[in-house]
Amino acid sequence: MARKLLVLTALLIAIPLTFAACGGDDDESTTAAASDTSTESSTESSTTPTASGETVAITEADFSIDPSDPSTKAGTVTFDVTNDGQTVHNLEVEGNGVEEVTDDIEPGGTAQLAVDLQPGTYEMYCAIGNHRELGMDGTVTVE
Repeated sequence: MARKLLVLTALLIAIPLTFAACGGDDDESTTAAASDTSTESSTESSTTPTASGETVAITEADFSIDPSDPSTKAGTVTFDVTNDGQTVHNLEVEGNGVEEVTDDIEPGGTAQLAVDLQPGTYEMYCAIGNHRELGMDGTVTVE
């Protein structure tokens, strides 16, 4: 436990120094804009039907995604992402020919990502640095 805390502390010190070098590959498609406005969030998972499809609320923190395994219906799915962490995050949804990512989301900020999803499973994760390896990943199941 102490080693894990030491590693996380070292990362929290090193991460801000590497933000200037962070970025995705040129094949990624950005379909959402980040906002610096803060919104209240809930730790409960929610999938809400809307006129244009489902909405899934996602909360990112240092270094987790909640919920990490949401389920939703096929169609246009909008991920409402809130960054409750102390560092910049984003959300990428990938699989079955889909690869979409939000802009970087500042601490306290929000972003939306609308993705057309067919039935199946998709990976979701923070694509910044090694955040995925630190536990910021999950699976979206589409029915």
